[in-house]
Amino acid sequence: MHAAKRVAGTICGGVAAMLLSSCGGGGYGGGGMGSTMPSIMFSSPAMGASVNLGQAVKVAWTTTYASSCTASTSASGGAFSGTQPTSGQMTVAPTATGSVTYTLTCTGLGGTTMSQGATIMVNPSLLAQLTSSAAVSIGSTLDPTEHGGNPYGLAIAPATSGLMTKGDLIVCNFNDGATNTQGLGTTIVGLHPVNGATPYRIAQSATLEGCNALAVLADDSIAATAFSAGQVPLVSAAGALATPFASDTFTSPWGVAYVAASGGAAAALYVTNLDGSIDRITLNADAQASFEEIVTGFCASGVPGAVFAPAGLTYDAAIDTLYVVDTSSNSVVALANVSAIGAGGLVVDGQCNSVGAPPTPAPTFSGTAAASARVIAHGGPFIAPISAALLADGNLIVGNGDINIGAGQMPNLAIEVSPVLPGGFVGAPVQLDTSGTPGALFGIAAIVDGTGNQVLFYNDDNTNTVLMLKTVTPPAMGGGGY
Repeated sequence: MHAAKRVAGTICGGVAAMLLSSCGGGGYGGGGMGSTMPSIMFSSPAMGASVNLGQAVKVAWTTTYASSCTASTSASGGAFSGTQPTSGQMTVAPTATGSVTYTLTCTGLGGTTMSQGATIMVNPSLLAQLTSSAAVSIGSTLDPTEHGGNPYGLAIAPATSGLMTKGDLIVCNFNDGATNTQGLGTTIVGLHPVNGATPYRIAQSATLEGCNALAVLADDSIAATAFSAGQVPLVSAAGALATPFASDTFTSPWGVAYVAASGGAAAALYVTNLDGSIDRITLNADAQASFEEIVTGFCASGVPGAVFAPAGLTYDAAIDTLYVVDTSSNSVVALANVSAIGAGGLVVDGQCNSVGAPPTPAPTFSGTAAASARVIAHGGPFIAPISAALLADGNLIVGNGDINIGAGQMPNLAIEVSPVLPGGFVGAPVQLDTSGTPGALFGIAAIVDGTGNQVLFYNDDNTNTVLMLKTVTPPAMGGGGY
């Protein structure tokens, strides 16, 4: 008798009650049952592929001579189980680090075949990779002349233009320098992204009063939400301030995201307001082409220092999805196909009766675009979340605002959120400011550097600085999985 052969954890031997074939490679099987023996081919995942925890894996297969198939996977492989079509694909999300495999058992007139796809390696989450090394301090965010601080908005210059060099960090200050009062800040500064950088002034104006969020356009123009001034001014790369959206009505604007032109669709700005709405400004270069309110109903309340409103707008161009951090309900909401949501298309039922004492319940949705909206994470480690950034693998880093933080709760947590993992939360949250004073985290921005490493920048309001975290090896990329 020949010894059994072990391939990828499956024992393949002689003919038994069930014929095991095509082990390990997912290729076509043979055997003594003739040409009608079922065969299975996995076209995905690819051999040697890896993902980060929180990413999806695409499992795709075809069969011949099979009439039924049953799926199974490793304990942490995700929801790949039960009856499956004889040819098809599924997107599944592994739930823990380590190696996972996906197996199909298919039956036909000629017998039964079991086949296993390529093994996938699930790496630690990007947040875990980023925080495996100590944070590097970039520099102070205090305006060099007016001395305003409490940095809120944070963005990255996409090009070298005017005052800015490509990759520079753009920060706006929520407090003024004279009285250090929240909501009276009027300054935007820039820093080169190197340790020990000195801030340089980009703009200072009463039109920027209460600047809390930034979005940098393709030409380095800066769109700023000025909460106290009630405007969304535009600052040129040279530092000149203009108000091309002055005819629009904003209610204490609180968040902003820029969407570049793509596939024939015009560029746009998305703006959130203290009345719980989201506006879209369609752009023609830096001028407004149209304005429409596309979302209403998020719960919103508060004053500078304790604002509960939709915030942390983050756009994923790969899937045309806008993520909204719903501070009031401790949630992150995904708006899929956001460019197709028309005026008044989405109504949020935030159940805002308790808005005076958040958290409010997780929102539900109605309107013509209701199917586009879903809550991807709620509750858990969120404590009035306020900021977010998109990572290279399609996950989000979300920072807590710590408004009304309770006794025994840990302040200044950063949380990774996946749009595909059940429940949304990825791994353990990480405390980025360990001083014990809550409310340090507001602006967050992320890029991939020239060596393929993920880089995360974040404001620390306790120290009026920007800090940097960086992976030491290039991470797995892409939100769609393999």
